[in-house]
Amino acid sequence: MLEQVENKGTQTNSGSKVPSTRRRSERSHQAILKAAAELLEEKGYGGVCIEAIATRAGVGKQTIYRWWSSKAAVIMETYAAQDTRNVPTPDTGKVEEDLCQILRQLFTILTTTTVGYAVAGLVAEAQTDSNVAVAFRDLFVADHREAIRTVLSQGITSGEIRPDLNLELGIDAIYGPIWYRLLVKHAPLDDAFAEELVNLVMEGIQVVAEP
Repeated sequence: MLEQVENKGTQTNSGSKVPSTRRRSERSHQAILKAAAELLEEKGYGGVCIEAIATRAGVGKQTIYRWWSSKAAVIMETYAAQDTRNVPTPDTGKVEEDLCQILRQLFTILTTTTVGYAVAGLVAEAQTDSNVAVAFRDLFVADHREAIRTVLSQGITSGEIRPDLNLELGIDAIYGPIWYRLLVKHAPLDDAFAEELVNLVMEGIQVVAEP
């Protein structure tokens, strides 16, 4: 076990430097996040449990529960440690292309990354755990909604988008079908869907030129 090995390392001669508790804790902390990410990729959200994370990380379950209240909390921090949390906002000069770029990046995260494997499970768990729901909105949903909000606001300023658009409803109109496909899994999240969805939404929110 990682903690046992590290504890032995502290039993040195009086002239040797004793590793700090903080260093041991940080190593265990990172080992847990690494183990969670590996297990997510191998087994998916439903196949991961605290016992498996502890075994893979080489720590006791009590060590995990010292820092996290549940499996979902571990997974959320695993996500927060990923670069995928950053959502760049494109500025091509055309709202339609900006939206397509954001959705393509999101679909890549949801379908090819460790974090993506966990999202559907977290959404499901958020329905019965308010703490998971809040953390998921803060760590995942908020950044992605803000990127869309910025693009739509720029479109209103440039005259591409109707000035009376309800921004929050417009964002919901874009993300609603994405969450539906993610959870029901009846159709793929791919580039073709990104373009079709954006085209459909744009029909309702863009400024229509007078004949």
